[in-house]
Amino acid sequence: MYKYIKRLIDIFASFLGLIILSPIFIVVFLLLLYFNNGKPFFFQARPGKNEKIFKIIKFKTMNDKTDENGELLSVDKRITKVGSFLRKSSFDEIPQLINVFKGDMSLIGPRPLLIKYLPLYNDFQKRRHEIKPGITGWAQVNGRNAISWDEKFKFDVYYVDNASLLLDIKILFLTVKKVLVKEGVNSSENLNMKEFRGSLKS
Repeated sequence: MYKYIKRLIDIFASFLGLIILSPIFIVVFLLLLYFNNGKPFFFQARPGKNEKIFKIIKFKTMNDKTDENGELLSVDKRITKVGSFLRKSSFDEIPQLINVFKGDMSLIGPRPLLIKYLPLYNDFQKRRHEIKPGITGWAQVNGRNAISWDEKFKFDVYYVDNASLLLDIKILFLTVKKVLVKEGVNSSENLNMKEFRGSLKS
């Protein structure tokens, strides 16, 4: 029953959020339009519910500089000063409200990770795709990049099994708190987190 209420909340909250945050959205859009050579947005394919692929939308926080072989430089070498601020403030996540409004994502749920991780999940870890991914989630308010992959997946599956209005309210409250005090929040879900290489546990 809650999943239907949750979708209505997502539609209303994402629409309201886009309106309230529109001044910030416009300012950031214009800044990145100038500093990123006309490329304010970052699009990347990610797996959603039931591993259905969608394109996540974020503000672009990195340049496209490459090495002598034409390969992109590492993330920490490509992040811009504006991008670093956006990540620390979490403003880079604002465009994902569009994903929520469209139905690709929810406000609350397991963070959508990289497609290349899909073949590496064991049966337990795959359960994170039983629901829509979220802008924030139970793992994010319990350590984000400070916890191991195994712990992150345990928090994700816990949310899958225990999603409720009260839990979502708690996650939203803790998310706001962590963003405001920058508690346990790194500048990116991928910047300071080791790449997932699979688990032997089933």
